[in-house]
Order: sequence, then structure tokens, then C-alpha cells
Amino acid sequence: MENFILHERLKNDTIEVLDLKLCRVLLMNDSSFPWLILVPMRTGATEVHELSKEDRASLIEETAAASRAISAAFSPHKINIGALGNIVAQLHVHVIGRKRTDRAWPGPVWGSGPGVPYSGEQLEKTLSTLRCSLQEEPA
Repeated sequence: MENFILHERLKNDTIEVLDLKLCRVLLMNDSSFPWLILVPMRTGATEVHELSKEDRASLIEETAAASRAISAAFSPHKINIGALGNIVAQLHVHVIGRKRTDRAWPGPVWGSGPGVPYSGEQLEKTLSTLRCSLQEEPA
């Protein structure tokens, strides 16, 4: 998308995974949780209902694809999905794999402690796994 600009906070907190039909997929740079963020590449969108019917359908399908990728790679006990936007208004959807042993269980991940950035090798392996899984998804 030529006019699409990613919010600065999202840019600073994440690593780009790939672009799907609608969303830019980002990996939160916190290895404590398998945590993807999907950002619809629609300039000015802040709420799901602002998307076209077709884009809303794509968002659901891409969220499901991200959930399957996290499930396959990390075998979490639960997938949390949320679109809050209280701090970053740009429409984005969090897809977070949760384990009963993670530092925030059973509460929310936000405010649960300082993030643990990915190491070089760990980051490359995680990105490769997620990219392969997401690219294998049917269009």
C-alpha cells in the first residue's frame, strides 16, 4: 500500500514478518510470548467497523491464519485476540499465544513485566517458522 504508514510505536516495538493481502504482520519483540500484531494496511483506519465488508472478512481470515501459525509453532494452551487501540489508535489486532506457565497467566500480558527481546538466532528461527506457516495459508 503506497500511502500506508505504520504507527511509530508499532514500528519501534516489533519486527516485520510479512505482508498478507490486507495486513502487515508484525512480531512483538518480546520473546516471553508468541505475539503477532496484524495491522490492516488501510490509511486512517482506527476501528474494525470502518473497514469495508471485504476487508473485515479478510481481517478475520488473516487473524485465524496468525492463530494457526502461533498454534503450530508454539503449542500454546490458549490464543488471546484483541484490538484495543487505547494507546495506538491505528487499527491493529493482537494475536498472542498463552501458556499456563507464562509470566502473566491468567491475566493480560500488558503490564506483566518488562519484555525480553529476541536474541539473533531465536529471532531468525521464529521469523522463518512464522513466515513459512503464513505463506502456506490458502489465499
